[in-house]
Amino acid sequence: MVNTDHVELNVVFNANQTEMFFSRIVDSSFVIHHSELINGKWSDIEPIKMYADSVRFSVACDPTITTDGKTMYFLGVDPKLYKSDVSREELYTIPPDIYRSKKVNGKWELASKVDFSISTEHFETYPVVTADGSLYFRSNRPSDTGGMHTYRAQYLGNNEFESPVLINTKFEKKELLSFISPDEQYAITNGNGKFQVSFNDDGEWSTPREIPLDYESNWRYYCPYMSSDGKYFMFSRRYNNPDTKGWAGVEKGEVYWVSADIIFNEKQNMN
Repeated sequence: MVNTDHVELNVVFNANQTEMFFSRIVDSSFVIHHSELINGKWSDIEPIKMYADSVRFSVACDPTITTDGKTMYFLGVDPKLYKSDVSREELYTIPPDIYRSKKVNGKWELASKVDFSISTEHFETYPVVTADGSLYFRSNRPSDTGGMHTYRAQYLGNNEFESPVLINTKFEKKELLSFISPDEQYAITNGNGKFQVSFNDDGEWSTPREIPLDYESNWRYYCPYMSSDGKYFMFSRRYNNPDTKGWAGVEKGEVYWVSADIIFNEKQNMN
């Protein structure tokens, strides 16, 4: 249902696993698609409209869904920051922000940017929502050490958040958190071409351990995700044209799933 000749990435589900979301690159735009489980059968894949009709090219990817299934956060690029004839290369270099869409009467509404304490003029990527509605995300906003860091914004209710706080883990600098379990008991990162997992023990994050997969050196692995029942680990991988860096050079993109035992076995090996 998901993998086609297009580039696909970042499959996620709602908490009761009745709605599936993923991103697909269509005519240079990142477009979030979805399918719903109705009477035991998955509906046809359909794109979700996140921006106004006037926006010709757009970016909407990396969705994450609240436990009630009514709010989606995702990585977006503000259409006000580029012209309608923007090139693929230019579009993919504009600093992204965190956007939010609400599901009202069974339909996902046009998205809006999350408030300034989360979305800034800097890069904000990889939003992940927790069980209490708080948000983890990555940003290169100014900090004491510079570079990309993982932040957490406590949810206050009524679409409001506290100011984001930098999260200290034992991941290396290039291996930032890109998935957090809803109960915030374990985290997964993609860095240096492989996934790693770290477990939270009373607020102290364990030393990361590699998740054993058959990694291929000419592919980049990213967008880790765990099903809400804890049974399946999903991830994406992409292949780039060697002569073109970044998303502008991506020629193939695929989504995979494996048994989550490969992750929880790592926790047992640590004991």
